[in-house]
Amino acid sequence: MADFINVTALNRMARDVLAQCEPLTNLIVCGELSGFTRHYKSGHLYFTLKDENASVKGVMFRSQARLLNFEPQNGMLVLAYGHATIYERDGAFQLYVDYMRPFGAGAVQMAFDALYKKLELEGLFAPERKRPLPVMPRCIGVVTSKTGAAWQDVQNVIGRRWPMVNLLLAPVTVQGVEAEQSILAGIRVLDRDPRPEIILVTRGGGSKEDLWVFNSERIARAAAACRKPVVSAVGHEIDTTILDYVADLRAPTPSAAAELCVPDCTEFLQKISVLQENIQKNIQNRLQICYNKFTMAAVRQGLQSQHRTLDRRAEELARIETSVLVAQKHQVLQAEQALQSAAALAASLNPYEVLARGYAIVQKKGQVQTVEHLKSGDSITLQGAYAEADCLVQAVRNTPKKLGSDAQ
Repeated sequence: MADFINVTALNRMARDVLAQCEPLTNLIVCGELSGFTRHYKSGHLYFTLKDENASVKGVMFRSQARLLNFEPQNGMLVLAYGHATIYERDGAFQLYVDYMRPFGAGAVQMAFDALYKKLELEGLFAPERKRPLPVMPRCIGVVTSKTGAAWQDVQNVIGRRWPMVNLLLAPVTVQGVEAEQSILAGIRVLDRDPRPEIILVTRGGGSKEDLWVFNSERIARAAAACRKPVVSAVGHEIDTTILDYVADLRAPTPSAAAELCVPDCTEFLQKISVLQENIQKNIQNRLQICYNKFTMAAVRQGLQSQHRTLDRRAEELARIETSVLVAQKHQVLQAEQALQSAAALAASLNPYEVLARGYAIVQKKGQVQTVEHLKSGDSITLQGAYAEADCLVQAVRNTPKKLGSDAQ
């Protein structure tokens, strides 16, 4: 009886044969995805790659699947990188995929649109999430290839515009299978480093396939989670990636990003000069205003002082005038009283007033005579207050003098 082998040995033999076939160990297979599923526990991806004539089963283990920068979908045309072998338990020929990316404009756009919609619904593109860049950063972290033109452009532009800033490079791979993990690590390292105030993620131009890594969901989420503002500058102005939408600021080129990250020292010095002139003018204007106010205040104070002096003088004059008026009134009153007394005295001494009381003046030959000097037979005139009488003295007799009476 001929020797035989069991099914397990057969499948193992076939697997070993395929493992020794070098073309099957490093494959890039183009096909359309169908029957795509992600195992809810293990996280492995199971799918079928097909074209118009054939199909092949495929599997991608979780460790590789978590590195995908897009969400595979049925009907999407992809390039699958891996090796072909036989699954020993089932004897099924299948493709073990290490890396996968969309292929063709339709597939690329489908993957881009799906991720864009997903992140937009989560609010990662919202304008209110965008943070302003510091005006004068002291240190900028740059995530790019150390041998690429983008790094040289950034250094040249920043060195010319704002040479006092420090640049901290996180050297990464910007294309290929390892690019996503490398860029992720660079972003996270710079975000943990306390020195950079801005994180610039950049690379030069290239094909859509070369730039596809910047459409990675993991890179987008890492940028959104950064504590520092993130600037994206990938490719040229016509190139747009998911990272551009998540970043706090998008620049069309690496050189433009460098210009946006720092001010121009020449313009800054000009602004300082203008501000200095404005400050000096403002100071001079304020000093002039203060001087004018001080002068006006001094004039007002002088006028007020003069007014106060005049008011005091007016009050003194009013008091003097009152005193003079009072004194005048007192003097007039005294004069009137004195005049009245003098008038009364004069009236009492006026001989005519005496005559009016019944007395008479004795005149002899026009001369006033006393009765004692008259002799019998003298012709005399008696003058009263209102009339005169010619008389002849018949006799003169001496009479005793009475107190308070006059001789006749």
